[in-house]
Amino acid sequence: MHSKLPCLLIRTVSHLTPSNISSTHIISTIQTLVRQGSYIQALQLYSRNSQALLKTSKFAFPSLLKACASLPNLNHGKIIHSKVFALDLQSDPFITTSLINFYVKCGSFYSAVHVFDKFCESEVLVRDVTVWNSIIDGHFRFGHIKEGVDYFCRMQLLGMKPDAFSLCILLGVCDGGVSGYMEGKQIHGYIIRNVFGVDSFLETALIDMYWGCGQPMYGWRAFVMMEHKDNVVLWNVMIGGFCENGLWENSLELYSEVKNENIKPVSNSFTSTLSACCHGEIIGFGRQVHVDVVKMGFDNDSYVCTSLLTMYAKCEQIKEAERVFYQTADGKIELWNAMIAAYASNGCVHEALEVYKLMRLCEMLPDSFTLSNVISSSSMLELYDYGKSIHAEVMKRPIQDNITVQSALVTMYSKCGNNDDAGSVFNKMKERDVIAWGSMVSGFCQNGKFKEALQSFKAMEVQGTKPDSHSMASTIGACTGLENLAFGCQIHAYVIKVGLEVDLFVASSLIDMYSKCGFSEMAGNVFSCMLHKNLVAWNSMISCYSRNGLLELSIRLFLQIVEHGLYPDSASITSVLIAVSSIAAPLKGKTLHGYLIRLKIPSDIQVENALIDMYIKCGILQYAQNIFQNMSLRNLITWNSMISGYASHGEFLKAMRLFDVMKRCGITPDHVTFLSLISACKHSGFVDEGQNLFKSMREDYGIEPEMEHYVNIVDLLGRAGCLEDAYNFVKNMLIEADRSIWLCLLFACRAHGNVELGELAAFNLLKLEPSRGSNYSQLMNLYGEAELWDKAAELRISMKEKGLKKNPGCSWIEVRNRIAVFFSGDSSSPRTVEIFDTLNNLRKNMEKKESYCGNVESLQE
Repeated sequence: MHSKLPCLLIRTVSHLTPSNISSTHIISTIQTLVRQGSYIQALQLYSRNSQALLKTSKFAFPSLLKACASLPNLNHGKIIHSKVFALDLQSDPFITTSLINFYVKCGSFYSAVHVFDKFCESEVLVRDVTVWNSIIDGHFRFGHIKEGVDYFCRMQLLGMKPDAFSLCILLGVCDGGVSGYMEGKQIHGYIIRNVFGVDSFLETALIDMYWGCGQPMYGWRAFVMMEHKDNVVLWNVMIGGFCENGLWENSLELYSEVKNENIKPVSNSFTSTLSACCHGEIIGFGRQVHVDVVKMGFDNDSYVCTSLLTMYAKCEQIKEAERVFYQTADGKIELWNAMIAAYASNGCVHEALEVYKLMRLCEMLPDSFTLSNVISSSSMLELYDYGKSIHAEVMKRPIQDNITVQSALVTMYSKCGNNDDAGSVFNKMKERDVIAWGSMVSGFCQNGKFKEALQSFKAMEVQGTKPDSHSMASTIGACTGLENLAFGCQIHAYVIKVGLEVDLFVASSLIDMYSKCGFSEMAGNVFSCMLHKNLVAWNSMISCYSRNGLLELSIRLFLQIVEHGLYPDSASITSVLIAVSSIAAPLKGKTLHGYLIRLKIPSDIQVENALIDMYIKCGILQYAQNIFQNMSLRNLITWNSMISGYASHGEFLKAMRLFDVMKRCGITPDHVTFLSLISACKHSGFVDEGQNLFKSMREDYGIEPEMEHYVNIVDLLGRAGCLEDAYNFVKNMLIEADRSIWLCLLFACRAHGNVELGELAAFNLLKLEPSRGSNYSQLMNLYGEAELWDKAAELRISMKEKGLKKNPGCSWIEVRNRIAVFFSGDSSSPRTVEIFDTLNNLRKNMEKKESYCGNVESLQE
């Protein structure tokens, strides 16, 4: 928007004609209009009075060219250039500088070079440093860094000394990293050697260069050495620099010092400070800044209000953000965008879409940032139709080619499960940056198309796009989904090569990949190499150890979280409770429960479910019941856990009563519910009830039985001695019986001495897994219990010939807060002698007890 002129000036402009006002006055008015940003009015005034200014317009041309550059309007600028040429003013350094700047800003770089070359034909006029600065700046703006530096050197060879602005231009192209930092230091040395006078712009540019290269110490030293620090721009650069380099506490200290130095802050002072409050999520300091904003009269500054709103949203104070939004009188597009983003980032997606609707009612035209946020909100709610309507709106405007918007569309279609539409948008993109490629890779992963995700990653590599942490983490996730450890290791090597191994998201993805592929040691190596470990990384490692059976390590790692200055969250507690459940260590479980209560860690439904599961597996059913009864919210997992608990403890009637309550509460059972109920019937001997539940599962709820359901019915019938019924059930199964089915039938045959059917089950078992030693052992035990020693001996010889052995069984016990594991036939424990002595004593006591009971019974007879 162009700034509006005062009424007096507008009236003056409308009456400016050659007959009633001088050329000098017209030129002065043109210059005033340009300074005030009224570029179109300035050009219109010149057009109406061009003949009158034909001989005296030399001083008007720089302003007119600035107006054309600012609009930008290349055609109008070329007309003015022709007038300059007609008046033979192209050798004027001010006009030449304006022409070069005009062509550069309008994107016509080679026209700018042509103007400069024409200017250089005069050996006298070529010594103007301002013209050289403009062409050097032009080269840098178009990315021709080497050529720009060559011009800088050529200028010095011609005997011209660079001024402060020349050096500011050079400092501006010292990009981040070691190379940019070294170049910046050379320029700094040049400044010191040539004893440049105190120039606040040059000093500020120097400090800004150090910040941009990630060298806060050098930026601070340069600031301290400055004699005059009364320039607010300098302080703003310092505040922003500290914040950008992660030192947001220093930014807040500097802001306080600005107030103490009585330096009047400007809009950028507040925006930089509020950005620091966002990084640290320091709501208290942010509110103090808000008070200063109101006191200094910046409460209607759109940029300041946008920063305030963003700060409150980042600190999860959405009501405060709303208040800022609705109290700002002149809400520009940035403020609307910030409010939409604030709602979306705080999970208020519906509210974000409502603000977008209100924005359209206010006839505010959305930009690319608005639409990408709205599309992202549609993704979160998986509103496919709404997202498609936004896509249709995008297609009507030039914004359709914006990479950010197109990437958001790819993500939206992927999250809605439509990879075809996502691919269509992606294929039509004229340019594809790393965000676009990352959206495509992650989209395939979300829809389980891991091969396509890896193909997209390879295509991105072929195109020469360097992956970022997001695309890298998604690619590692695809390797995890395919369980392709070989390619995952190659990706790990690539991660190290491109320097992303220290990234938290990438490292956590690598830990997850190695964990799910069973390589906990490799996961541990990645974790150890992480320079900064956040809570997500710790939780991933705890889960890794728990998943791979390293339960003691999982618990030990959990205890180290607090030692490293972090506090565990619900995910940490859940992961370690799973580990405790696996080893049935009630003391550790109780300790964790107490820890959860003492530290007041927010307990969500996931934690409460894990606690119920832990107490059930540790045999403390009463504690599980207490947690269940006191829960304010229960999901299907909660009900299933409690029903399973009753089932595993032989409480069939309680399990069935809870099942009835669950149905009355409107909770629909799933396959896990029926598995637990049938298991309860199995343990309690309720054969008819178990078969009825199996039938109800299919007929009443449309749940197709899985292998575990079949196993439980076979076990139910087998335990009851209904071996023929069990065998007939297996023959009529809708899916092919696996090892667990035949093994279950074999156990039942052993228990009831049915050798014929047991052999049939064993032969089917050996047909499926001929190289598994434990299968032969079960058949051997069947023969031994039936006293068929010849068959048992033949089977043992066959096992030896095939080199098969049975893996030893194991058990464990918790003693004095330590877990001891014992394997069958293992005597490696240092307390082996003591253990066997205790067992012998127990056996003798049991024999005495049995003898005593026998004597008592004979006396009673």
